[in-house]
Amino acid sequence: MVKITAKEVNQLRKATGAGMMDCKKALVEAEGNFDSAIEILRKKGQKVAANRADRDSSEGAVLARVNADATAGVIVSINCETDFVAKNDSYLELANSLANLAADYKDLDSFLNASFDGMTVSEKLTQQTGVIGEKIEIGGFEYLEANYVGAYIHAGNKIATLSGLSANVAGAQEAAKDVAMHAAAMNPIALNEDGVDASVIEKEIEIAKDQLRQEGKPEAMLDNIAKGKIKRFFKDNTLVNQAFIKDSKQSVADYVKSVDSSLVVTGFKRVALG
Repeated sequence: MVKITAKEVNQLRKATGAGMMDCKKALVEAEGNFDSAIEILRKKGQKVAANRADRDSSEGAVLARVNADATAGVIVSINCETDFVAKNDSYLELANSLANLAADYKDLDSFLNASFDGMTVSEKLTQQTGVIGEKIEIGGFEYLEANYVGAYIHAGNKIATLSGLSANVAGAQEAAKDVAMHAAAMNPIALNEDGVDASVIEKEIEIAKDQLRQEGKPEAMLDNIAKGKIKRFFKDNTLVNQAFIKDSKQSVADYVKSVDSSLVVTGFKRVALG
């Protein structure tokens, strides 16, 4: 039987994040071969992941990253099962490392196949499921490009947002963060009227008409009154038309124009746990 030293166990623990006893057992099974021990731990993770596939992973950390020239950003949600794990320092360290890596990718598939700690991100998630004993997965991934991109992460890492502006002008950094913060708080369904799905508009019109009928309004008046209600719906639910959270006397679009008259919001992304 190959003798396994404490140094080797510790080295494997640092490389994988697995518990000391799990590392020792893996090294014993692998007869001291480091790479084989890692593979054994991965297989353990895969087994645990399969057993927990139907578990709800509604906790975790939602993080945002913006590139150096602020022209692109990503949001990635690294989900687990319990708030206890989500607040663990080692879990947050993993989540932040994954978020840093995610900044280099535009879509989830590419990110999951990216190299991380000598394996793919997907394999790392499976491995950590075995290490932690909870289902670990990517719950959301969003990418945004613009002439200027800002980010906001709500306290506790429960919500993260990105906002895109039409130009990198003086004050763009603060404005982009403010718009991202607004999106986190108000959860708009679209950037503007054009971004609202036609089926949603049709449903809102029918709801408005039904309400008007119950109020006894004449059928001939319903279309015009319903159009007014739809305008209100857009104001309440689309980002640029919403009352700005820091100053309800102006819309988000008006706030951005107060920074620079030519500035407009070009896009946003929002990811929340649950």
